[in-house]
Amino acid sequence: MTVMYNRVALIGLGLIASSLFWAMKRGGLAGETVGYARSAATRDTARNIGLCDRICDSVADAVADADLVILCVPVGAMDAVAAEIGPLLKTGAVVSDVGSVKRAVIDAVSPHIPDGVHFIPAHPLAGTEQSGPESGFAELFDNRWCLLTPNGADAAEVAKLRTYWEALGSNVDEMDADHHDLVLAVTSHTPHLIAYTMVGVADDLSRVSESEVVQFSATGFRDFTRIAASDPTMWRDVFLNNKDATLEILGRFTEELFALQRAIRQGDGDLLHDYFTRTRSIRRGIIEAGQDTDAPNFGRYPKP
Repeated sequence: MTVMYNRVALIGLGLIASSLFWAMKRGGLAGETVGYARSAATRDTARNIGLCDRICDSVADAVADADLVILCVPVGAMDAVAAEIGPLLKTGAVVSDVGSVKRAVIDAVSPHIPDGVHFIPAHPLAGTEQSGPESGFAELFDNRWCLLTPNGADAAEVAKLRTYWEALGSNVDEMDADHHDLVLAVTSHTPHLIAYTMVGVADDLSRVSESEVVQFSATGFRDFTRIAASDPTMWRDVFLNNKDATLEILGRFTEELFALQRAIRQGDGDLLHDYFTRTRSIRRGIIEAGQDTDAPNFGRYPKP
C-alpha cells in the first residue's frame, strides 16, 4: 500500500489511537505519524513502547503541517481540543475523529474548523474493554465497520478517507449523523448502559456474595462485566452527548421488559417462546454478516 497521508497527527493516545498507528505501520499508510496526549505519563509510555514515529509535548507541535489530524479524545473534550488546534491547521488538512457520538461532535468541532480545512467525522465500530497506549494492536479494525458522517465535506476528501479506513482493514459506510446516533443507541450505547446496570445490581445484592458472583458467573454475566469494564470517561461522555437517542431506546427497552415481566408473572410461555424465537434471528444475522462467529467463547475468554 502506498502512503496516503504524509503526516498524520493522533491527538489522544488510547486504544484507538494506538491501534491506528500499528495498523498504519502495517500498511505503510503514513509518511510520518506523530502523537500527543495531555498526560506526560501517557506520552512517556508511548515513547517507551515505540508508539508513533514521534511523540510531541504540545498539541501545537503535533498538528503542525499535518495532512490528517484524528481526534482520539473523549467526546466531552472535543470542543476544547478543536478550539486549540483550529488556528494551527494548515490549508488542505483533513480533521477527523473516532467518537461514538456524531451530532455532538459535529456541533463541538465544526465552529473551530477554518476555511480550507476539511472536517470528516468518523466512528470505527471496534474496541475492547482495555484502554491506554499499551492496549492497541494492528488488527483491531479488521473486518469491523467504520461509519463516516461527512456532513457536507468535500467528496474527494471523503472518498480518500474512506480508502484510508479500508486500508486499515475496515468495512466503510456513510450515514447521516442523527441516524448514526440512533443506530448506535440501539447497537451499543443502551446495551452498555444495561450491562453497567446489571453488574451494579449484582454488586448491590447483599444476599449473593461477591465471591459467588465471581466464581459462578455464567457466560451472559461475564459478557456484561466485560462491557462494564470499558473506559468510564468515554462512556460518561457518550451518554451525556447522545442523551435523546439513548433515552428513546431505553424507554422502548423498558416497555419490552415490562411485557416480559408480565408474561413471566402470568406464566405466559407462548409469549416468551415466540419472543425468544424472534430475537434468535438477530444473532444469526450478526453471524451471517461476519461480525461474530458461533464458535464458543469467541474473542472473549481463554480457550479451554
